[in-house]
Amino acid sequence: MCPGSFDPVTLGHLDIIGRASLLYDEVVVAVGINASKKRMFTFEERTEMLREATGVYGNVRVDTFDGLIVDFCKANEIQVIVKGLRAISDFDYELQMAQMNHGLQGVETMFMTTNPLYSFLSSSLVKEVATYGGDVSASVPEAVHRRLLERVREQS
Repeated sequence: MCPGSFDPVTLGHLDIIGRASLLYDEVVVAVGINASKKRMFTFEERTEMLREATGVYGNVRVDTFDGLIVDFCKANEIQVIVKGLRAISDFDYELQMAQMNHGLQGVETMFMTTNPLYSFLSSSLVKEVATYGGDVSASVPEAVHRRLLERVREQS
């Protein structure tokens, strides 16, 4: 399972998803609902963009979850969460989450280092740069880029 908010999905996300798809028979990309957080894209839009972006992988399916990731894993018989790490600061946070998830449900976490091409990339940074008129076309899939530009125009 590759969980996240994917607001929006970036090429860094797709790098981790694609590499995970080479290691496992099936990869579930799970979009977190978490209605308490303010998002640029709705839950439905994020899910749709992910389905489009991951359509090239025959063994990847997009699903949704609300609540604890480990409850979703247990309900779907998923034993491993795959997380991408960009920097040491990611590891500090993700290690705590991995240990909690293992303690709660015995779910393992596999850490995959990010391709250096995407080590600086985050959804938050992409949104911020796009909001100020910066070119993020090399950071997201083309269809996501179009939607991102539309959303920035709508919010202006």
